[in-house]
Amino acid sequence: MSSLHKLSRPNRSWHRKKRVGRGQGSGLGKTAGRGGKGQKARTGNMRFEGFEGGQSPLQRRLPKFGFLAPNRKHFAIVHLDDLAAFPAGSTVDEPALRAAGLVKGQWDGVKLLSRGALKTKLLVRLHRVSAHAREAVEKAGGSVDLLPLMTHAAEAAARAHAGKGAASKA
Repeated sequence: MSSLHKLSRPNRSWHRKKRVGRGQGSGLGKTAGRGGKGQKARTGNMRFEGFEGGQSPLQRRLPKFGFLAPNRKHFAIVHLDDLAAFPAGSTVDEPALRAAGLVKGQWDGVKLLSRGALKTKLLVRLHRVSAHAREAVEKAGGSVDLLPLMTHAAEAAARAHAGKGAASKA
């Protein structure tokens, strides 16, 4: 039984690195262990992941699907039954919904959907409202104002693009 202070490496556990292609006397000269000719004997052979020997690879054979528009808008969703927390006659807009904890995080706008029922008269000022939700709000005696989506102020866009493409005087 050996102790920790008497540990030694197992016999023949270390060996020199093979130095391939260093002449006939090395034992791995000439073809350097790659055999004679063929694609695998060449440098830069096609050994990347997914290579199938020249056959059209799987990732190209399978059909492509799906699409994500690069300029799509993401809306926070609020339902009619969520609006029961507001007293009659109040204005429901994004700041009010955030104060009530119904909208959190960053969104391009807020959309009202028609799940549930609305019994109180409210003024709804949001970016999108479904047709059934609009009917339900107006049936309860309230009204709906649609807000435009403003991603940035018009003057900020004008400043950002000012002078772009204009020939410089040198």
